[in-house]
Amino acid sequence: MKQLFDDVSFKCSKIVTKNYSTSFSLAVYMLSPSIRDAIYSVYGFVRFADEIVDSFHGYDKEDLINDFEKEYYKGIDRGISLNPILNSFQQTVKKYNITDDMIQSFLKSMKLDLIKSDYNSRAEYDDYIYGSADVVGLMCLKVFVDGNDQKYNQLKDEAMRLGSAFQKVNFLRDLKDDNLILNRNYFPGVDLNSFDEKAKKAIINEIEEDFRVAYQGILKLPIEAKFGVYTAFVYYKKLLKKLENTPCHEIGNERIRVSNYTKAGLLAQSFVTYKLRLV
Repeated sequence: MKQLFDDVSFKCSKIVTKNYSTSFSLAVYMLSPSIRDAIYSVYGFVRFADEIVDSFHGYDKEDLINDFEKEYYKGIDRGISLNPILNSFQQTVKKYNITDDMIQSFLKSMKLDLIKSDYNSRAEYDDYIYGSADVVGLMCLKVFVDGNDQKYNQLKDEAMRLGSAFQKVNFLRDLKDDNLILNRNYFPGVDLNSFDEKAKKAIINEIEEDFRVAYQGILKLPIEAKFGVYTAFVYYKKLLKKLENTPCHEIGNERIRVSNYTKAGLLAQSFVTYKLRLV
């Protein structure tokens, strides 16, 4: 029966989330059960697209991402896809009215990773981040507000800033792989071969401002979403602090991580803060 296939599809998206990102999976688990599956499906979609352009070396990545896009639109038209990740995502898109411009902006940024190595202007940088991260925040916000357009418009800017902050932290954390393996430099005006404390500080200050604005939006989120989003916020703030305290040459030579022990402590801290209604 179709319902069984749909249930399996959402479980597949959950498995993808848990296996690719323990931190994001933990944050999703802190959401209300009523919206977890939808967020898993969003993550599954964006993760598979990202893996195609970042990880599937030795294969025709352009062909793969184009097929992925075509199969998504077939699923949208038919109301079903035999790819379980696309099947769950197309249901979420329809249920929460995720607009096609978001999908197109996201796929545009993913395809840029196949042809573009350097982002030489602020406009190029902002455009890439909008497609790769801001619209993902907007997709999630569509789920969080459950069709309330007034609430969506009220929180739209903050959701984008949170997506930007997360992406920029990822750029800084992944500096080694992006530079040495994928030959990419997302930061305009920054020479990664002579990356120094001044350049790092400028990036961190920019991220801190994104976090400051985004936090105001977290305070206004519906109860179903607030704790989960706050958990992710606290984790990324901790990762940013660790990057700030790590010498530049180490960031360029290894991937900086937050230990599982520290993650557990952050979760406990977030829970206490949330229960005391400090957020």
